[in-house]
Amino acid sequence: MNTPSAYTITNPQNGNLGFKLFNFGDNNHFDHLQRNNYYSLIWVKKGSGKVKADFSGHYFEANSLLAFSPYQTFMLCTADNIEGTAIHFHPDFYCIHMHQKEVSCNGVLFNNIYQPPFTLIPDAAAATFTMVIEQMKTELQNPAMAQYELLISYLKIFLITATRLKSEQLQKEENEISDTKEPYILQNLMDAIEFNFKTKHTPSDYADLLNITAKALAKITKNHFNKTLSHLIAERIIT
Repeated sequence: MNTPSAYTITNPQNGNLGFKLFNFGDNNHFDHLQRNNYYSLIWVKKGSGKVKADFSGHYFEANSLLAFSPYQTFMLCTADNIEGTAIHFHPDFYCIHMHQKEVSCNGVLFNNIYQPPFTLIPDAAAATFTMVIEQMKTELQNPAMAQYELLISYLKIFLITATRLKSEQLQKEENEISDTKEPYILQNLMDAIEFNFKTKHTPSDYADLLNITAKALAKITKNHFNKTLSHLIAERIIT
């Protein structure tokens, strides 16, 4: 078993975790239900398994980056050991909502209930991640002036690279859907839920908004998301 190397920054005001980077050589960190008050980026370099997040389960392969928002429930189920690197950061350390224009990862990498919570990492991106992580480790081992600013810069590079990959992969999936009408309806449905989930809570509400029968909308939703429309609405409300 590989011994994890951990680098941690805590908030001096309350002692809470601010930023943490560590390597893992097994699933001991993630084999139980997680519900943390910080963002988690888990890069699985070797191994595979199933991630249970919120109300769904998805299988992931080696070279997958899993991303979880604060208070999002998740756990990893694996038959064999997994290896990789994890990055945790608290919203007080870096808030993606406040910096949405800079990194644009909210709704793509994080807080996207409509897609599996992972991104496949090709070799070129893996090389970028490895370089950025090594730079982070150097800064974490040698505290000095502007350490925070440099760590934020490296974190931004990591987030932007991952968000671009996720966006490209989502676009490719949409292009591969043979029925040209379904992507249009699905996008309108996702937009409708985002704008109306606080006031509209039934499938028929959204069928009326999209000018489609409830039965047809239910079929499209089930085929694409493998969830009922009621589940999608409930997940968004809880999230």
